[in-house]
Amino acid sequence: MTAFDRRLAERQDELDWLYMELYDDREELGRLKERMADCYGERSMSLRRLDSRREKDPLWFCRGDQKGMTMYTSLFAGTLSRLEERLDYLTEQGITYLHLMPLLKMPHPDNDGGYAVEDFGQVDPSLGTNQDLARLTAAMRRRGMSLCLDFVINHTADSHPWAMRARAGEEEYIRRYICFDTPEIPREMEKTIPDVFPQTAPGSFIWQPEMQKYVCSSFHPYQWDLNYKNPVVFREMAAAMLRLANLGVEVLRIDAVPYLWKEIGTTCRNLPQVHTIMRMLRLITETVCPGVILKGEVVMAPRELAPYFGTQEKPECHILYNASTMATQWSALASGDTRQLTKQLNDLHSLPAHCRFVNYLRCHDDIGWGLNEAYGKSIGIDPVEHKRYLYTFFEGSFPGSYARGERYNYDPKTQDARSCGTTASLCGIEKGLYEGDEAQVSMGIQRDLMMHAVITAMAGFPMLSSGDEIGQLNGYQYHDDPDLREDSRNLHRTPFSWENAALRNAPGTVQQRIWDGLERLRQIRREQSCFAPEAWVTTWDPHNPHLLAILRRWGKEMLLCLFNFTGEVQTAELDGMEGQFTELLTGKEGECSHRELGPYEYSFWRPSPPVG
Repeated sequence: MTAFDRRLAERQDELDWLYMELYDDREELGRLKERMADCYGERSMSLRRLDSRREKDPLWFCRGDQKGMTMYTSLFAGTLSRLEERLDYLTEQGITYLHLMPLLKMPHPDNDGGYAVEDFGQVDPSLGTNQDLARLTAAMRRRGMSLCLDFVINHTADSHPWAMRARAGEEEYIRRYICFDTPEIPREMEKTIPDVFPQTAPGSFIWQPEMQKYVCSSFHPYQWDLNYKNPVVFREMAAAMLRLANLGVEVLRIDAVPYLWKEIGTTCRNLPQVHTIMRMLRLITETVCPGVILKGEVVMAPRELAPYFGTQEKPECHILYNASTMATQWSALASGDTRQLTKQLNDLHSLPAHCRFVNYLRCHDDIGWGLNEAYGKSIGIDPVEHKRYLYTFFEGSFPGSYARGERYNYDPKTQDARSCGTTASLCGIEKGLYEGDEAQVSMGIQRDLMMHAVITAMAGFPMLSSGDEIGQLNGYQYHDDPDLREDSRNLHRTPFSWENAALRNAPGTVQQRIWDGLERLRQIRREQSCFAPEAWVTTWDPHNPHLLAILRRWGKEMLLCLFNFTGEVQTAELDGMEGQFTELLTGKEGECSHRELGPYEYSFWRPSPPVG
């Protein structure tokens, strides 16, 4: 019996039941299993050995030495082969998890940053070949790095071969998309489906004149939603996912998970069938390639995230993005008020133990101000006014703001908008450099490192956006590019500055100060047992709404993490923290129950061992 046979035998009953509940097609179920067996047969011996190791170490992605980074291949190195030549730079930072933004074959120029996929089985020629990708992943494994790639499961580009054959009138391929002959059902569905891009791409259906049909397009008109009521779609997309795994991809970021199933009269979000699909994908990967984990892109409030992890007995995603905390953390920085952030973290900490997160400050996307409005109102925060304050603050137009950024996707009806910018620019470094004010620059660096220290301390593991490690600033040159100027997210999608990276070892530079600060945070995570995968994490009350306190415990070990979100000295009163503690960043010893923190100061305190 092969490893595949053993794993399938352990999971077959549940997979069969779920599949038949959803599709009631035993013949197609047989074809799915054939595809799974074929993909296992094509899996290299080195990847099978990885699978074996990971089965014995299922929490490998949760260890304290995990440090992530996300980047565009083209912006960082140009091509996959050149990226391989730059791996030393990533190793120097201790990167163990690298998320490359979409790199599969895409149309140009309209591709939504690569999320319009033209071929799920081929690397985009501008970036290299499948062989280049396989060589890169092999080189990364030798360095202890795992590659994460996006798997755009909800839709294809309208130039995908399926879409082209649907346009030509082939019924088999028309059925792979959500299509209607007349406008009645699409218009009825649009009454309850929220717009993803209300300003740039309103509505959820487009008229396709060549097909004489209305086609579902939740995102942009050139991205056609797949019809997961068709079992052929599920089979072919599952096979495409496994083929990526066979190229050495170890983490599959499942894009737009909540959108997968559409029903009239609903929001077409978070329907029960979505969870059936995700559970089947989990069973399929555990059977064919258990060295691979699934990361879901689910941008929702903490308590609404839990279903996407499944249950401990029947899990779905291994990890999720901590997108809501990203927004709440920036809100705390702008307002100096940590109450919403503390509430958010408490909600996360109340989730079951198998719910694990990737924590980040910035990514390829915008900052959407999806805050807990009900809680905000309970503490006297008007949600509309607060959002307006946040996006004006982070674009730098609010009086006294230190930030430099731009708005994204402003909606005049709701007065809602999102925010764009690099971490360094949003923290005030850009403004200080532009004005030649070293005090401003130093304060911006302190804010920047404090924000990174928070995601270091949180449950889960931290992920940097490429360039954050050297304080990369906004790139305004996109305004001059007709293909880019309409999307303000290109403000922070800038070419990596290798010239600035060379300054990381030059004493006193912005680059060196940020680089060294991040390295010390990495050392703390790597050295302290309280960052074990199963450590207990909670907030602690500092009796000051301007401070955040996070407590971590593992066995008899304890670590107290303190953060000041303001530019003034703040005092923490920490009940139950009597005795002597050692501050890990400075080596200083002292009492922790009453602490003063300077502007944007952060500290990590561990109880001092008893003398003698």
